[in-house]
Amino acid sequence: MGIDSESDVAANLQIGPTSLGMVRLYVSGDGIDLPLDFDPDEASEIADELKAAAERARRMSANPKKRERR
Repeated sequence: MGIDSESDVAANLQIGPTSLGMVRLYVSGDGIDLPLDFDPDEASEIADELKAAAERARRMSANPKKRERR
């Protein structure tokens, strides 16, 4: 499965700080328990990447005939 493939897999995502000063992304679902810890700088970079991807997705959905090329 690639980043652009649809999936029927469902999961929950929780995000928050840990007691050790890390930022945890916790993914859980059917047979999945995946804690991912990042230092605050890494977490900020991930947040920037999420925002950029969300903006690209908005532009793609607003103009479905003009899809971005990879």
